[in-house]
Amino acid sequence: MKQSKLAICISIYLGFIAPLFVSANSFAATANITQVNTFIKSIITALTGIAGLVATGFFVLGGFKYITSSGNPNNLEHAKRTIIFSALGLAITIAAFVLSNIVASLASSAFGG
Repeated sequence: MKQSKLAICISIYLGFIAPLFVSANSFAATANITQVNTFIKSIITALTGIAGLVATGFFVLGGFKYITSSGNPNNLEHAKRTIIFSALGLAITIAAFVLSNIVASLASSAFGG
């Protein structure tokens, strides 16, 4: 029984604690701020483009529902809400794009990019 506890303790030491002391030093690579900035801008531009396409699709869907509502008040109201919400989403997307570009330019000037 004592031998199995000793074996468990030795295996825990060798498996978890010893590598902390015998491992080679590893240093973090320095990141080039312009590469990080370019990468983040590319992601934001792609997401903004996708959001613009989705909003355009909902505009088309809302317009189609509005045209084909045949005067039904419920369908007209639903089509109007679709158009209004897609316009609101597009406005939020454009505002977020502009704000992220402002923050990116401020960050690059502050961090020497």
